[in-house]
Amino acid sequence: MPLHCAQALPAGPPILTTLRTGTPVWLVRRHADVRQVLTDPRLNRASLFAPDAPAVTPYPNLLDDPEALLNLDGPEHQRLRRTVQRAFTPRAIARWRPWVASVVEDLLNQLTDAEHPVDLVAAFTRPLPVAVICRLMGLDNLDLKRLAYWSDHALATSAYTPQQVQEAMQDFGAFGAALVAKRRAEPGDDLISSLVQAADQDGSMTEYQLVMLTIGLVVGGHETTMTSLGNALVYLLGEGRDSWALLAGSEEQAGIAAEQLLRAVPLGDREVLPGQLRRAVADVEIGGVLIPAGSVVAADTFGANHDEGVYGPDWRADLFEPPSTPHLTFGAGPHHCLGAWLARMELELALHRLARRLPGLRLTVDPAAIEWRRGLLTRSPLTLPAAW
Repeated sequence: MPLHCAQALPAGPPILTTLRTGTPVWLVRRHADVRQVLTDPRLNRASLFAPDAPAVTPYPNLLDDPEALLNLDGPEHQRLRRTVQRAFTPRAIARWRPWVASVVEDLLNQLTDAEHPVDLVAAFTRPLPVAVICRLMGLDNLDLKRLAYWSDHALATSAYTPQQVQEAMQDFGAFGAALVAKRRAEPGDDLISSLVQAADQDGSMTEYQLVMLTIGLVVGGHETTMTSLGNALVYLLGEGRDSWALLAGSEEQAGIAAEQLLRAVPLGDREVLPGQLRRAVADVEIGGVLIPAGSVVAADTFGANHDEGVYGPDWRADLFEPPSTPHLTFGAGPHHCLGAWLARMELELALHRLARRLPGLRLTVDPAAIEWRRGLLTRSPLTLPAAW
């Protein structure tokens, strides 16, 4: 089934189901309830890795590391987050806008010079966010095939064996450790140099945490944008083809459409995890249901983003109308995605300028025949053949 056709479960109170590991999980779907799960301190990430915690993923990947920023809570999480969040504020991201626009134009120049059909994933949706995060982190000479290898293994759920994931993460970790050491010895004006300097001055972050934060940013800095941009194009060049010309009208129009697409189209493979996981550290009532302490809870942000009591029945009809309520694709609360504003800007510029330069852009395969990346936490087109 094409990703944009995925159906959210009807909004309702929390229901008890199971994860693929067999662990019971409370699935939360209503917008207000999902927001509560993501912001209530009685539901956290760290307790998912406590000694008594049940298994929640088939096998570990990068996001399952107990010392990773994602899996820390409270003051420790905030301390690590402060070392990086200044680089991702809306004001900081706005300074990057002219340069990101120039990257989009360079990629479009290469695209228009290429022979048809062109794979939009290889030529546009992957290289754009990779170029941006590499520039931000001072990684202009990074082997992009190596980066793709690390990223796919870092977010794997079934695409590779546990041993293959472990070996890839050891290689990725060695790269991160060498990078941190190099920036400490030869600091520059990039994000990693700033992280190393802040960590060394603070003195409370372990070297391992610094390395994990570095490689986590390398993956997270491009994966979400690549996934959301590819999925958006599947819809816009297929079922939503009538909207393509409107994207060319203005960056503002494209930005509104990007926000609605972020709300409506799931980024994750919902067959693997039904939502963002938390564990209750105390009894907590959610949507009129008492969730006992120790329970695993899944915040279904996709379901929340389609809650008809909040958004209405058909997002397609509202593609160029701002969402009436902020969506939860990037989460909420302490773990809200650091790169949300960067992803928004890249999507807005990419969709607007692609539609303006290539009004006749079309897929050269039936949408039903598109190959998808499988066995990862994210799901997006593997290839996207197109012509104009």
